[in-house]
Amino acid sequence: MPRRCNIIDAIIGIRQILAAFVIPIMPDSQAISFPRRRRLLGLVTVLIAGAMVLACSTPGSVPGSASPSAAERPPIVFVHGNGDTAALWLTTLWRFESNGWPRDRLLAIDVPNPLARDDDAVAQADRTSASENAAYLAAQIDSLLNRTGAKQVVLVGNSRGGNAIRTYVRDFGSAKVSHAVLGGTPNHGVWANIELRPGNEFNGAGPVLTRLNTPQGPEGLEVSPGVKWMTLRSDGNDKFAQPTGEWMGQSKTYKTNVDARGPELKGADNRVLPGLDHREVSYHQKAFEQTFQFITGSLPVHDIVAQAQVVLDGRVTGLASSSPTNLPMSGVAVQVFALDCASGERRGAALLSRTTGADGRWGPLQTDSQTCLEFEYAATGFATTHHYRAPFPRSSDIVSLRPVRISDADLKAGALVSMTRPRGYFGLGRDAMSLDDQALPGISPGVPGLASARLSLPSAAPRTVVARFNNERIALRTWPAAQGHLAVAELHQ
Repeated sequence: MPRRCNIIDAIIGIRQILAAFVIPIMPDSQAISFPRRRRLLGLVTVLIAGAMVLACSTPGSVPGSASPSAAERPPIVFVHGNGDTAALWLTTLWRFESNGWPRDRLLAIDVPNPLARDDDAVAQADRTSASENAAYLAAQIDSLLNRTGAKQVVLVGNSRGGNAIRTYVRDFGSAKVSHAVLGGTPNHGVWANIELRPGNEFNGAGPVLTRLNTPQGPEGLEVSPGVKWMTLRSDGNDKFAQPTGEWMGQSKTYKTNVDARGPELKGADNRVLPGLDHREVSYHQKAFEQTFQFITGSLPVHDIVAQAQVVLDGRVTGLASSSPTNLPMSGVAVQVFALDCASGERRGAALLSRTTGADGRWGPLQTDSQTCLEFEYAATGFATTHHYRAPFPRSSDIVSLRPVRISDADLKAGALVSMTRPRGYFGLGRDAMSLDDQALPGISPGVPGLASARLSLPSAAPRTVVARFNNERIALRTWPAAQGHLAVAELHQ
């Protein structure tokens, strides 16, 4: 169904048109002749009519083009990267929902063991091979198609998630996939040298990527036929598409045989997002816009549209040995508090208190889109984490909590405060950022590559610390490190 005409959107469109086109050609110091006034009036009339058409059209549509109804929009499966979680797609899902995509047709999967093996062909505890990753994706695709009744899905992956998508299409066929979007996927490797970790999934000269990149068809394409492919890459800010090896544990003189064009594939629609980093080329608003346009043929109308009331849920996941997993943790005590956004202090009793069961679920929590939140969770052998978040503008069931350990040395600090950015890295000189009015420790100039920063404060006395990143601000409170407490500000951006 077409949406109802929104007069507010029309007025905004008219004001933007006047500012962009009419006002600049009507300087205050010049009189406007009657013929010129008549021509301007005609121009304004046409532009206002255009604004009204845009304001009254279906979200995501362009006048004169067809836009699928909500029921016709294809299901989308989102595949995270190496060691990551479904929660990284949080804001992407909000953007799709805000532009008319039904929530039950959006699936961000949690690969149970998300880390790749050191050698893809050698079994390794709590890690997955490329084929295991693809097999898990296959099961999720089939489940979503069965649930929705759709015939095909769209696959969207970041980094290693793109390897899973390519392996799935190569091994399981293209019949169930209409589009595939690969953001920051190291399609030609993080390095390409058979002498260095030859069996690793990220070695462009190794067996996994050599097989995926074997030319197909008479044109020698690197993509499997039957699917529309798009890659999104940076213009040089992706730490895993660099000519030298400092971001892969090698020296700055080590030649990777890879450059910024590494994520591109012959036969795909290859697009560049200038200045964005390895994660942002999937999770940034600009990446969403490109993805939406590639799937629908039109640009989205909205960014994130807030809901008045929201319902939040997710899982607590943990570690196996030293490897992060997306397996549920039971027996974790979770409390959620409403906060004063200015100070980070709690406003009354807990909104929710729960101990996780076998499924690791900590919710659901009903709140509103104006309330700052603190998630406190404690598990045996881990720090008591005080996890601070800015208001959630929309509901979500993928709000992930992962307990962390703190070292004996950290226990000697007065207080520990961290700032994390799961959907991108901190770019010195690119981003405006601070923690407790200080520059973020450990963040160096050059290619962005770190998503967290931690301050060790000398005093255990409770006080407010503010984390700032561009236009996002989170106030958190300090807690005594000697008692095993850690405060974390997690950014939405």
